[in-house]
Amino acid sequence: MSNPFQADERFADGAQYIAGELRPGTSGREHAVVDPATGEAVYTYELAGTAEVDAAVDAAARAFPEWAGATPGERSEALHRFAAVLGDRAEEFAQAETLQCGKPIKLSREFDVPGSIDNASFFAGAARHLEGKSAGEYTGDHTSYIRREPIGVVGSIAPWNYPLQMAAWKVLPAVAAGNTIVLKPAELTPLTSLLFAQAADEAGIPAGVINIISGAGRDAGEHLVGHPGVAMTSFTGSTAVGKRVAEIATSTVKRLHLELGGKAPFVVFDDADLEAAVHGAVAGALINTGQDCTAATRAYVQRPLYDAFVSGVADLMATVRLGDPADRATDLGPLISHAQRDRVAGFVDRARSYATVVTGGEAPQGELAKGAYYRPTLVTGAAQDSEIVQAEIFGPVLVVLPFDGDDEGIALANDTPYGLAASAWSRDVYRTGRATREIKAGCVWINDHIPILSEMPHGGYKASGFGKDMSAYSFDEYTQVKHVMYDNTAVARKDWHRTVFGDR
Repeated sequence: MSNPFQADERFADGAQYIAGELRPGTSGREHAVVDPATGEAVYTYELAGTAEVDAAVDAAARAFPEWAGATPGERSEALHRFAAVLGDRAEEFAQAETLQCGKPIKLSREFDVPGSIDNASFFAGAARHLEGKSAGEYTGDHTSYIRREPIGVVGSIAPWNYPLQMAAWKVLPAVAAGNTIVLKPAELTPLTSLLFAQAADEAGIPAGVINIISGAGRDAGEHLVGHPGVAMTSFTGSTAVGKRVAEIATSTVKRLHLELGGKAPFVVFDDADLEAAVHGAVAGALINTGQDCTAATRAYVQRPLYDAFVSGVADLMATVRLGDPADRATDLGPLISHAQRDRVAGFVDRARSYATVVTGGEAPQGELAKGAYYRPTLVTGAAQDSEIVQAEIFGPVLVVLPFDGDDEGIALANDTPYGLAASAWSRDVYRTGRATREIKAGCVWINDHIPILSEMPHGGYKASGFGKDMSAYSFDEYTQVKHVMYDNTAVARKDWHRTVFGDR
């Protein structure tokens, strides 16, 4: 099957979207967007240089006063129109996302695109509910109240695994709060971010409010983070790169939001519904070909269920259909690139010396060998401190380890630098309640793994970063809190002045 999205025609004027117009980059370096299912280039563009970053930041700064000065109702109406445009163009977004990422079309149509439309609808409503602490006379002589104000120009950097959803998560809370934004998508996957900005323009959001810079991280990305005209940086990506972003942002005293890596534990207690846990583990481990920072990667199974769980997961993984991402019957698409496939294979191949590869652990042959495919992989027998248990693999690989008592299961779940997401499986409300309290992660699912929704926050503990995407909590990242205090006495000499001059 062929994908009908023609990126060369759609973005013939370039892959930079600044002040409402497409334009080429000026870095002097070309980059190809590659369909990971075939290894073929589907769009070639010139990467952004520092000049494009400067122009985008300038456009966002010029658009800021008008957008920040709009009423919450006006911003809300614009975002409602934006959600409607996204809905009208849903299929175009799905085709573009599948083309650049290799994700199955059913995932794009049923998860990425509707989720992003829902995000737009949510923030359209949330734009009218930027609330502060109630006003009051806390000293007796003054009235205090809280203002929430937009920060200014936001410089955001998004990853390649969920380009459309990450554009939504970065852009929507920022602009709903009255900020303007420059978003740098991963250079591998700029297509849906560009479509997203164009849809905003079609919805009547003023030019310059949303700008897209398609460039490499080491030049365009670092220049954006360090730019003096950028008041805040939001970054989603690996913990290693997040540390570099933090270093640059800290040197310029910027507000910083980081959503970093994950190594989500999947804890199965001995009273769990075994069938549900098996299905949840396979779905949670393989969604988006495992390229998900919340994916189930470490399954800890209490010993009475361990053998049956391993057998059930292996059997179910064997039914997962690899194939053309444009085919509605395909369950699992390729990884983002051949380099990423080889990276995942390296983890599994090194693990063979100390663990057992129960199923998978190889790239398919035949027609699929052209793409960056890797079979669903189940590994057992690894030690808790081994690389395959501790490192973020970002591929369709699940490692299963046994545990005995509940204390051990929760301790193993927490034994990682990361803390983005986790799940616990049990019919016992006291067990699950303990798991939600004691597992150190920004989200703990009970008897499920992966679901997200616009009304609830997403963000991590520990090396998984800080700050929240989605939900009203995200406004804490994108607003300044200002205390305003009025004197109510009309007295020239206040009682507290005696601490500086004179007596009572």
